[in-house]
Amino acid sequence: MLPIERRQQLLKWLNQEGSLAITEISNRLKVSEMTVYRDIKPLLDEKVVIKTSRGISLAPILNGSSNSCSYCLKEMNNRHPVQIITYDLRVEQLCCPHCGLLRYKDIEKDVSQIICRDFLQNSTISAKIAYYLMDADFNLNCCQPQVLTFESLKQAEQFQKGFGGVVLLFEEAITEIHKRMNGSTGCSCKKDSTI
Repeated sequence: MLPIERRQQLLKWLNQEGSLAITEISNRLKVSEMTVYRDIKPLLDEKVVIKTSRGISLAPILNGSSNSCSYCLKEMNNRHPVQIITYDLRVEQLCCPHCGLLRYKDIEKDVSQIICRDFLQNSTISAKIAYYLMDADFNLNCCQPQVLTFESLKQAEQFQKGFGGVVLLFEEAITEIHKRMNGSTGCSCKKDSTI
């Protein structure tokens, strides 16, 4: 297995399990711990993963970033950013789930990971297992139609009871946001071109 293939596999495991010990990675990949350290160095340099007391884990999406969204070019909204990691280990920061879903649709074949934050808990989760609430009567002053992410269906439905909207799974949310952006419904994104 090539180093880039090992890194891709490592990112998949981290996305599923949260963190891994170096010894565990070494055993799973059937390589030395020194090879593991060499493999994770680019991921550490790119700030895709961080060292922990137990080994490594996915890096949290940082607060206080002054970068702009790679999709709509607006200043990052630190309340609910999305991060896309490609197979060639490029990291894209997006201001919100709205832009994250649209960008994912654009480069889906190149995406290794898509990470978002639970709206209520502020914990980092895989966007592919999140629940998406659209059309809620809750304005965050970000891209429209607004999309909120939740780790659990129960929390999404509880929020929906108070603020309305519709709860969707990952693929459903992509289809819906893409349909709206190509239809008659407008968007406050700076990006004008069709997807």
